Amino acid sequence: MGGVGKTTLLKRINNEFLATSHDFDIVIWVVVSKPARIEKVQEVIRNKLQIQDDLWKNRTEDEKAAEIWKYLKTKKFVLLLDDIWERLDLLQVGVPLPNDQNMSKIVFTTRLENVCHQMRAQERIKLECLESTEALALFLKEVGEDTLNSHSDILKLAKVVAEECKGLPLALITIGRAMASMNGPLAWEQAIQELRKFPAEIIGMEDDLFYRLKFSYDSLCDEVLKSCFIYCSMFPEDYEIENDALIELWIGEGFLDEFEDIYEARDRGHKVIGNLKHACLLESGESEKRVKMHDVIRDMALWLACECGAEKKKFLVCQGAGSFEVQGVAKWKEAQRMSLWDSSFEEVMPKPLCFPNLLTLFLRNCVGLKAFPSGFFQFIPIVRVLDLSGTHQLTELSGGIDKLVTLQYLNLSRTNISELPIEMKNLKELRCLLMDVMYSLSIIPWQVISSFSSLQLLSMYKAYRFSVVMEGNVLSYGDKVLLEELESLEHLNDLSISLFTALSFYILKSSHKLQRCIRRLCLDDCEDLTCFELSSSSIKRMAHLEKLEIWTCCQLEDMKINKEERHGFIPDDILDLKFNGYFPKLHHVIIVRCPRLLDLKWLIYAPSLQILYVEDCALMEDIMSNDSGVSEIDENLGIFSRLTSLNLINLPRLKSIYPQPLPFPSLEEINVVACLMLRSLPFDVNSATKSLKKIGGEQRWWTRLQWGDETIQQAFTSYFTRIYISQ
Repeated sequence: MGGVGKTTLLKRINNEFLATSHDFDIVIWVVVSKPARIEKVQEVIRNKLQIQDDLWKNRTEDEKAAEIWKYLKTKKFVLLLDDIWERLDLLQVGVPLPNDQNMSKIVFTTRLENVCHQMRAQERIKLECLESTEALALFLKEVGEDTLNSHSDILKLAKVVAEECKGLPLALITIGRAMASMNGPLAWEQAIQELRKFPAEIIGMEDDLFYRLKFSYDSLCDEVLKSCFIYCSMFPEDYEIENDALIELWIGEGFLDEFEDIYEARDRGHKVIGNLKHACLLESGESEKRVKMHDVIRDMALWLACECGAEKKKFLVCQGAGSFEVQGVAKWKEAQRMSLWDSSFEEVMPKPLCFPNLLTLFLRNCVGLKAFPSGFFQFIPIVRVLDLSGTHQLTELSGGIDKLVTLQYLNLSRTNISELPIEMKNLKELRCLLMDVMYSLSIIPWQVISSFSSLQLLSMYKAYRFSVVMEGNVLSYGDKVLLEELESLEHLNDLSISLFTALSFYILKSSHKLQRCIRRLCLDDCEDLTCFELSSSSIKRMAHLEKLEIWTCCQLEDMKINKEERHGFIPDDILDLKFNGYFPKLHHVIIVRCPRLLDLKWLIYAPSLQILYVEDCALMEDIMSNDSGVSEIDENLGIFSRLTSLNLINLPRLKSIYPQPLPFPSLEEINVVACLMLRSLPFDVNSATKSLKKIGGEQRWWTRLQWGDETIQQAFTSYFTRIYISQ
C-alpha cells in the first residue's frame, strides 16, 4: 500500500549506514519507480561508484553492466532499491547476486506482492498500518503541543480524527499538520464532519485515502496554492522538479498574476512551495532547489484534477508509449492539460487532431518528433503553455505557430531547432520564452524577439552563437543585435543570456534596463575580453544576478569592481555591505579555461555565494588575497559564509584559497584536483564544524597538505575521500 512507510523505513536504513560505522564497502541507494529502466539504475550506481567518463560514455548497456560488475564483484555491498513495480534484472544491471562468499545485501520496496516472487526475495516483510496507539502518537506529534493544549476537548477530538486515518502514516502526518493550526473545538468538529462526508464503503485503501487526504488539499488557504499543487501532478512519478522551472510554469499559467513584477511572482512561488512542503503535499528532492511528490499524493492530485475522477480525460499525464494503452485516446478532445513524456509523437497522437479545450501541452523528450505536422497548432487554438524541452530531435518549429495567439509560455530548451520562424512575431501574449542549451540555434529573424510586447522572461542561457537575419542579410554580432532589441521590451525584467563578444558585454554594462533584468549571465569564448570590470553602481543595478559563468575567455586577465570613489572616499552606500553586499543574490559562479586570470578577489562582494567552480586557469595563484582592496570592511562581508561547494580543478599555480582561516559555516564539500601547489586549506578547528561532509582530492595532494597543528589535521582527516585521476 502506498504511504504505509516503506520508503521511510528504507531511508532510515540508509541513514543508519551513513551515520554509523559498518563493515560494508559501499551502500547504494536507487529509486527505481516505473517504468523500471536499466540505464537509469546503472547511471545512479555509476555515480555512486565514481566510474570515470572514459569507461562509461558512449558505452552499450551490456558494457556498462560489465563495468559495474567489475567493481562490485570484489566488494561487500548493500543495494537499497526503492519503489519497484516490476521485476528488475539485477544481472542485466551488472549487480552480482548476494551469496555466502560476498556477504552482500539487496533490500527493495514494492507495493506488489508478486514482485517479491519475481525478484525471488529470500525474506519478505509486509508493512502494516499502525496500531491505534502508535497512530495516535504519530498524529499528536504532528498536531503539536500548542494546539493540543489550546482547549480541553481537542485531545478527545484528535483521537477521533486519528481513527479516521486508519493508521496510514502518510495520512496521519498530512492531516495532523493540517490540523495544527486549528485551535478551537468547533473547527475540529467541522473537520471531522468533512472527513466523514465520503463513507468508507469504497473498496481499497488507495481510494479511501484520496478522500481523507483531500482534506489537506481543502485546507490550503487559497486557490493559488490549490492550483499550484494540482499542477505538480503534470510531472512523472518520482520526477524531481526544479523549483525555479516550476515557478516559471506557474507564471506562464497565470497562477501568480497578482504580481506585475516577475521577481515578486518568483518570491510568491517560493512561498507556495514552502507552504506545500509544510502541508506534506510536496517534499524536497536531492537538494532544496528541487521538489517531488509522493506517489500517493500525486495520484490524489490527478484524481482531484479530474474532478475526483468524474472527468478522467481532463488531465492526461503519460510517460512512455505503453501508458497510452491504459489511458486511451478516444476522448482526448476533452483534455485541458496534457503531459507526454518519453513517447513517440507519431504513435500516440490521436487522428484526427482536435484539442479545442487544451490549455497546457507538455511534449518532453518525445521520440522521433523532428517537426510538427502541417497546421498542427491550429488544433490547439487556446493553449497557454507549450513545453517542448528535451525533445532533441526537433529541428524546426513550423505547423502554423502564429495561430497560438493566446500562448504565454514557450519552452524550446534542449531542442535542436536551428531557426526561429518569422511567424512567431504574432505571439503578442507571450510572457515567458525559454531557449536554454539550444546549440543548434543559428538564425533568429530580425525583430522577432522585440515583437513579443508582453515578454517578461527571456532565457537564452548556455546557447550557442547565432545570427540575426534581416531580409536574408546576416547582421553582425547576433548577441549585440539581440541586446538592442531587448531594450525595447517594456515588460522584460528577467533575463538569462549567453554573450560571445566583449562588445556585447560592454553593451550590457552600459544598459541600466538590462542590468536590472539580468538573472543569469554566461560569457562564452569572448576572445577580445581582457577585463571584466563593473562599477559599483552597475552592480547595484544587477541585484537579481544569481549565476555567473565565464568559459574560454583566453585574454581575460582581471575581474574587478570599480568602487567609484568620490574625493578619495568610498561612498557610504559602498561601506554598507553588512546588510546587502554588491551581489546580494549571486549564489553560483563557474570559471573555466581562463588561462590569464590571476585571482577571484572580487568574490568578496558575493556574500551569498553557495557554489564556486574553477577549472583550467593556468596562471591563477589565489582565489582571494589580502590585497583585495577592501580590508577596511572585510568583517562585514561574511566571506564564504554561505558557500556549500568549492571545486578547484587543474589550477597548477594555485597557492592559496584565502590567507587565513575562515569559519565556513555552510561548507559541505570541497574538491581539489591537479592543484599540487595548494599546500594548505583556510581551516582551523572551528571551520565547517557542523556542515562538512567531504574533502575530495588526490592522495599525493592530501599527504603534502600543511596544517597549523596536529589538532586541525585530526579534525579533518575523516572527511577525506580519494579522487582517482586517469593519466
